[in-house]
Amino acid sequence: MTIAKNTSSIGVVTATLMLALMSSSQAQVPLSAYTDANGYIDVQALTCAQLAGTFQEDADYLASWYSGWYNGLAKKHFAHITRAKSGEHQVIVYCKQHPEVKVIQAIDVLLKNEK
Repeated sequence: MTIAKNTSSIGVVTATLMLALMSSSQAQVPLSAYTDANGYIDVQALTCAQLAGTFQEDADYLASWYSGWYNGLAKKHFAHITRAKSGEHQVIVYCKQHPEVKVIQAIDVLLKNEK
């Protein structure tokens, strides 16, 4: 798989959440299905398959969370919308090929290939 060098990290992060649109053949599951006894979701444990099976509004919420998390780590405060769309596509393609992979692992692979 070829990864475009101009993909921004926010695009890659946001893209993971478009996976909810990928899977119309399986029943959608709310994010609450993945919460622990205290109501928290371990975002580092979510797989591409789980994310693909959630509702779009839940995926959109996670997109914002992952974007904030990665941009905070990178001390970035800008978003490039055009690059975000490219990143969305790359994460979807990767996760379709690797549904067992954790979302953060998919993002990590794409970010490392970006460099």
